[in-house]
Amino acid sequence: MPLPFVLNEQPSIADHYIAQLRDKDVQQDRWRFRQNMERLGNLLAYEMSKQLAYESYEVETVLGKADSRRVQSTMVLGTILRAGLPFHQGTLYAFDDAENAFISAYRKHHKNGTFEIEIEYVSCPNLKDKILVIADPMLATGASMVLAVNALRRFGVPSEVHVLAAIAAEAGVDYVRQELPYAKLWLGAVDAELTAQSYIAPGLGDAGDLSYGEKIQR
Repeated sequence: MPLPFVLNEQPSIADHYIAQLRDKDVQQDRWRFRQNMERLGNLLAYEMSKQLAYESYEVETVLGKADSRRVQSTMVLGTILRAGLPFHQGTLYAFDDAENAFISAYRKHHKNGTFEIEIEYVSCPNLKDKILVIADPMLATGASMVLAVNALRRFGVPSEVHVLAAIAAEAGVDYVRQELPYAKLWLGAVDAELTAQSYIAPGLGDAGDLSYGEKIQR
């Protein structure tokens, strides 16, 4: 079982982006919040790219031919709507010719305070023998991610599965590694706690609301 990659274990500019994502004052600027999510998604996609398989080919320039490399397999970039869109865009900047998949998952809350994850919509190309990269800003309990990956695998078994998250909880990481042992995790930062409502603490809040405005719970 591969160990998770955690971006902020080594000092880098990613620390600045994560700090701004968490900062309750900076969060008031939705554009900056989305930009920092995109930047983090792009950085994690770059780190992930170092472990992919490549094939050699030649590029013809105006002065001759140059040896180069390209990813061997077709990439499929997936995300969970709506919170995942800016983070997903960052991965798409790295793999700009990738195919894309989208999933609608949400917490259906009950009057007793409990909730369950429901998936309503899935749009996905054929995944057989392709590299699936699924990005979601917050990996809290891990339940949404496991349900999403299992829903996508109905479209074909990918050759590789990579899970990207900006902020993860330790419990969510453990759950995903248990339920999806074949998946490699790429994380911006890992926090120790989940609240009673299953939100990451200190975390950053609701990534979807911070990107696009507060939603009405039904």
